Amino acid sequence: QVQLVESGGGSVQAGGSLRLDCAGSRIIYGNYCLGWFRQVQGKEREGVATIGKDGSTTYTDSVKGRFTISRDNANNMLYLQMNSLKPEDTAMYYCAADARLRRGGFSCLDVLDFGFRGHGTQVTVSS
Repeated sequence: QVQLVESGGGSVQAGGSLRLDCAGSRIIYGNYCLGWFRQVQGKEREGVATIGKDGSTTYTDSVKGRFTISRDNANNMLYLQMNSLKPEDTAMYYCAADARLRRGGFSCLDVLDFGFRGHGTQVTVSS
C-alpha cells in the first residue's frame, strides 16, 4: 500500500520560511505526478502546486514567486519550499500522488483529484 508521509510543518512569523517534505514508500516517484494541496478547517481544499513526471510545475496564483515545488526521484522525496509566508498560508498541507495524466497524455490531473495522499502537516503563520 502506498504511503506518503509529510513533515516540516510548524509555526512561523509572517515573512518567514518553511520547507515541507513528503517521503513516499511502496511507490516509485518517477512514475507519478506529485503535488501539494492545503485545507483550512471548515473550508474547501485548495491546490497549491504540482510537479509532473518531467519536472514541469504549476502553482496556484497566490503562491507564485513564493513557493517552490521540487522532487528527488532517487530518494522518493517531494519538497515544498515556502518563503515570504503570510498568515493566509496557514493550513494543513498534504502531499499527493497520481500516475494518471489528463487526456492527451501530457499534463497532470488537478492535484485535488490525485488518488494517493498523506495525512498532512500543519503550517501556522502568525502576523
